[in-house]
Amino acid sequence: SQKYTAIGLLGKATDTLDATGKVTEEKPYDQITKGDLENVLQKFTGDIMQVPPLYSALKKDGERLSTLMKRGEAVEAKPARPVRVYSLSLQQFQPPLFTLDVECGGGFYVRSLVSDIGKELCTCATMQELTRTKQGPFTLEEHVLYEDKWTIDEIARSLEHCTSLLPGELSHKKLKTEHPGETAVSCE
Repeated sequence: SQKYTAIGLLGKATDTLDATGKVTEEKPYDQITKGDLENVLQKFTGDIMQVPPLYSALKKDGERLSTLMKRGEAVEAKPARPVRVYSLSLQQFQPPLFTLDVECGGGFYVRSLVSDIGKELCTCATMQELTRTKQGPFTLEEHVLYEDKWTIDEIARSLEHCTSLLPGELSHKKLKTEHPGETAVSCE
């Protein structure tokens, strides 16, 4: 699973669902309380359906949707698909900003979650900031390598430590695959 800390902004929607996009909608948010937010989070915990964002790495005819969108091509929304949210909690609420801790399975879009939370609260919301704090066995607290440690020895030690956390067959996997044209690891 992956863990993220996300900062959402109430009252604004963008085309990309995050701070890099163009604002598409503005709505009042002053009626929303901390309790309202916490109640809504329960609806987004467990096995839920999620529509992936249009500006995303998902592909159509081998091209990223985000690339097609930037070229001004019409892109159809993808159908909602099942995703899993292991835990979701509100860390901070200072309107219009709210901070969430999210632990989710693969294929989950945190910016879609932030946008959906906004809609559920009868306003809109966009993601301001996202930090990945855990990926599989790696956590930011334990495995971050600070700049003063960017020496060959420290990087090698860090890699060795991280490799030891991976299942055996992964750490020794040859990068060449049986079938040319196929990649061993998908980073979608």
